[in-house]
Amino acid sequence: MHSADWKAALDYEELSNCMRCGFCQPACPTFRETGYEAASPRGRIALMKAVADGILEPDQDVVDQMSLCLGCRACEPVCPAGVKYGKLIEQAREAIERKRVHPWPVRLLRWLAFRQLLPRQDRLYLAGRLLRFYQRSGLQRLARRLGLLRLLPAQMRTMEAVLPEAAGKGLTEAVGTVVPAKGEKKLRVGMFRGCIMDVLFQKTNVNTVTLLADAGCEVVIPPGQACCGALHAHSGEREQARQLARQNIAAFKQADVELIVSNAGGCGAMLQEYHHLLEHDPAWEADADWFVRHVRDISEVLAGLTGTPPLQPLPKRITYQSSCHLRNGMKVTKEPVKLLQSIPEATFVPLFEADRCCGSAGIYNLVQPDMAGRILDGKMGHVAATRADILVTSNPGCLLQMKAGIEQAGLGDRMEAVHLVDLLARVRRDAETEGERPSIDAVTQI
Repeated sequence: MHSADWKAALDYEELSNCMRCGFCQPACPTFRETGYEAASPRGRIALMKAVADGILEPDQDVVDQMSLCLGCRACEPVCPAGVKYGKLIEQAREAIERKRVHPWPVRLLRWLAFRQLLPRQDRLYLAGRLLRFYQRSGLQRLARRLGLLRLLPAQMRTMEAVLPEAAGKGLTEAVGTVVPAKGEKKLRVGMFRGCIMDVLFQKTNVNTVTLLADAGCEVVIPPGQACCGALHAHSGEREQARQLARQNIAAFKQADVELIVSNAGGCGAMLQEYHHLLEHDPAWEADADWFVRHVRDISEVLAGLTGTPPLQPLPKRITYQSSCHLRNGMKVTKEPVKLLQSIPEATFVPLFEADRCCGSAGIYNLVQPDMAGRILDGKMGHVAATRADILVTSNPGCLLQMKAGIEQAGLGDRMEAVHLVDLLARVRRDAETEGERPSIDAVTQI
């Protein structure tokens, strides 16, 4: 690819905003692990600009550094110039993929994942049913007993061991497309069910609906919604991500909801980027802006409601690993902690460097297993130091990564990793409560 192609693909003004101050370096996981300038946000921006200016060819070294980035966006909150690095790295990867020729097995996998599975919820449900059959029929035990899993890469074997039981049906099949509020309806919200979430974490989706309904929300699950497009955008498939964005915007506009609720940090951050994704599409700019302004994380909604049903006591030590995209993308930091601290008799233990990436980063732990493993090893040292009984996070990828880390660190006999929503559902009182119903003033200021 020539420099003109990169210059057309990249936001050149955003590239020029980098002052090369270096504040991003201590925040960057790959720079901390390697100490290489090129492995820092500042270094990668310099590479992007050099290619766009025709000073440097986009050779394999450049491609490798763009691929090594986790996309955690920890550099953005510490950048005094407010450089939108997440946007730049996605644009650079899109520029790379336009001319990149992968080996045929990689092309096949990308075609299956990005074109045939993730955009098609019906096919994902079919894949979920097949995985469920594998898990429940005895085939999984047989494959493990015969050592067949040794044919897989180590990281995939680890992920297979911690996968939750797949769902045989989707959220709308389980609860319908509209779930009424308990008591007086205070808010009509649309729930973003996700793609992988609705197959591997359907219980979390059901718990999300239950918590919202208990809090006085009428919950709508628009059937026309699709994958958020995050994995596509992070992998250079931004045109496919744009198509998914248009589909989701149309589905939630038609649903006539007051808020759009996500329970996955990675999905929520992507949903809030739709206005950037469609900024050069005049037909969708206004609707994308409406959509972005209405997206909320589940923790924001629940923490902003008053008079919610009380929680049962939980005399456990709890710590919290922040989802990078929830923190750095959606800017949600206090609400999950507030909810955890509201659990009676629970002891909240802060996790040192909870704002540091765990190494999951979508599919990063599969495509960059060495770096992901190094980052996870450092994280688990801090996790062990908390002596927590429960490690909570708010993103499915982070949850699987932390489950894997707990097992690898030998902490499985005394610690469990749980999604925030599932823990709140666990301690929720089922009995009807008297008194004040939820007030939504705090969450409807949009």
